Amino acid sequence: MARETELRRIASPKQLAGDVVLPGDKSISHRAIILNSLASGRSKISNLSPAKDCQSTIRCLKALGVQFTRPRGEPLLHVHGIGAKGLKEPTNVLNAGNSGTTMRLLAGVLAAQPFLSVLTGDSSLRSRPMKRLIEPLRLMGAELYGRNNDSLAPIVVRGRKLQGIRYQLPVPSAQIKSAILLAGLFANGTTTVEQTEISRDHTERLLAEMGAELESSEKLISVSPLKAPLAPLDINIPGDISSAAYWLVAGAIHPDARLKIINCGVNTTRTGIIDTLRDMGAKLRIENQRLEGNEPVADLYIESSQLHGIEIGEKMIPRIIDEIPVLAVAACAAKGDTVIRGAGELRVKESDRISTTVKELSHLGARIEELPDGMVIHGGSRLVGNEAKSHADHRLAMSLAIAALVARGKTVIRNAQVAEISYPDFWQQLDKLAKY
Repeated sequence: MARETELRRIASPKQLAGDVVLPGDKSISHRAIILNSLASGRSKISNLSPAKDCQSTIRCLKALGVQFTRPRGEPLLHVHGIGAKGLKEPTNVLNAGNSGTTMRLLAGVLAAQPFLSVLTGDSSLRSRPMKRLIEPLRLMGAELYGRNNDSLAPIVVRGRKLQGIRYQLPVPSAQIKSAILLAGLFANGTTTVEQTEISRDHTERLLAEMGAELESSEKLISVSPLKAPLAPLDINIPGDISSAAYWLVAGAIHPDARLKIINCGVNTTRTGIIDTLRDMGAKLRIENQRLEGNEPVADLYIESSQLHGIEIGEKMIPRIIDEIPVLAVAACAAKGDTVIRGAGELRVKESDRISTTVKELSHLGARIEELPDGMVIHGGSRLVGNEAKSHADHRLAMSLAIAALVARGKTVIRNAQVAEISYPDFWQQLDKLAKY
């Protein structure tokens, strides 16, 4: 019998209205924690993502000798940076939990450290591909090993002296790009990463802000070895646009909705959700644009819209990779067909997000077909409440919740608490916005 906290029962509200205060951006939070740990001196991070994934990063860095404090009464994390040479050999394995970002970025750092470390994670993370991480780090001179012919975690890392390389990413991946750049900070000579498609650039922005020698063009990023320690950076983390995506879709597809999303990061490498919804006809406005910590931030306004189907191709996928499940929900409510292609990377996320999205939305009455690298959604029919499963995938759980807001009858989502991996306050926020 499932515990009550694992189930969420949702009916379509009469109205969705109110302001949304987002959690801090998870991707930026990971990087701010890691880079400030490698800096020399103390830094303050405010609006840090409360996601379990970021707690995994903190836990691993504590095991490597970094100290963190939270002053009583202050919503801040103080990072006591120990410099690139201050990390110590951990006495136990480093557990990244469900966080691919934790595992991959720390592997880049550990590849150059003069000690042995082992990175592991939960069953989902241990099934995700790691050869794409191990291969470029080995080319730099690192010594890494994994299960299944060096393709799966746990990963054993024995630090070595590294050599800068020029490397073309075989698939668009900000995590692999960041791991190589972090390793490049400790390598001899310049390290250059070539992207075939642009992926999120939070690592590059933070490195530049903290004093690293970094050159970046549209698809080439080069980093030089550190000549001086990184400078600690006080930063207020922008709101997470991947979290905003659920409310943007909810506001667009519900027949009586008007939402304001406050202090949302609008980095152009991440705003594919905004561009895609606008292409579908969403009434979405961006106001009060500004910079915080070298990252663009704005307020977003969304209201009930008449959406239409579109084609989403491979070029757009890196900018919406985390948002495709909830975009599939938007497509169900749109008039006409939506075709998503070039998204094969979804098959190696927390779940096979192509298969699980198609399966669970079909349970809610969607007319949706699975493709090898995407899906076709035949929009225009109202969804019907039913039982749905999250497949232990936080983004699928939240996407199903948004679908339930426009479904006829009640929907029950099993293993719903998995949303806390990236958005612990998701269900509370939904309860505040839904007017029954």
